[in-house]
Amino acid sequence: MAAAFRIHGRIGSWLVLAGALAAATAAASPAGAETTGLIIVSNEKSNTLSILDASDSVVRTVQTCGRPRGMKFSANRRQFYVGCGDDNTIAIYELATLKLVKRYRDIADPETFDLHPNGHDLYISNEDDSETTVLNVETGEITARYETGAEPEGVLITPDGKLVFVASEAANIVHVIDVAAKKIVKNILVGTRPRRFALRPDGKELWVSAELSGEVNIIDLSKLEVVTSIVFAPPAIRRDQVTPVDVLITRDGRRAYVALGRANRVAVVDVPTRTVSDFILVGKRPWGLQLTRDEKKLYVANGLSDDISIIETASRRVTKSVPVGIVPYAILIDD
Repeated sequence: MAAAFRIHGRIGSWLVLAGALAAATAAASPAGAETTGLIIVSNEKSNTLSILDASDSVVRTVQTCGRPRGMKFSANRRQFYVGCGDDNTIAIYELATLKLVKRYRDIADPETFDLHPNGHDLYISNEDDSETTVLNVETGEITARYETGAEPEGVLITPDGKLVFVASEAANIVHVIDVAAKKIVKNILVGTRPRRFALRPDGKELWVSAELSGEVNIIDLSKLEVVTSIVFAPPAIRRDQVTPVDVLITRDGRRAYVALGRANRVAVVDVPTRTVSDFILVGKRPWGLQLTRDEKKLYVANGLSDDISIIETASRRVTKSVPVGIVPYAILIDD
């Protein structure tokens, strides 16, 4: 494994230019695209997708693959991809009909993934194989493999498509892949059990949650190193119950939301000052987060209460809790 952790080079300060691209990507939808208003939740223990409509009611349950976890829209948002951990498969569904249109098999234990701006390269964390693979979703071909630390999970691609970040849970490392060079160029030591990423819209910082150290590490992208961390201390909650997983940053770059796992809270963070301004009580063990396009509602997947909490972001109140399948993992919103 030591060979996989060698530093092959440095990345310049051009990363700060990613900000404008990040904001445009977050706000835009494909020209002429029509939305369904559906909310899709993957349930990894019931092997289902729960489908909610715009009224936040479950209108359909789709039987899917073994252990569905990460999900991602296709570039044109007419399809979405589901990682099927127990089936070693990436399943592709048509959004308008929710019909399975294709399966790509022999993708070892896919957990989460991100789609390259080229629209066809899906960078996938393969948890059991300690590897990141690149799947061409048009041809089904695996075009590249990268050895990582044990249990890779979070994957994030910069908006310009030049860098890919992969979190290795067991190695406590964020791997940096140079797409053009097709190699890992740096390994950044972070907190214990890194899980998910969020990129600040100005392109200057990458936030990574560290589940077992109860913090979010902030990586300066001009240096590719951790410069500071945010520690969470909800009132009357033991430190070992604070297990952050998913993290989101709003398009204006002013607010972040962090799912705190066993603390049963979502933290609200003021991004410029890096201070925690609130803790919102949700269901049991929240880990998946998703904002609506207008950012007025935050959806939270609660893995141990088998429901989702819907937060009105202006008031920071949970307005509704909706039972879904067993162990909800990820959320997509087609708005």
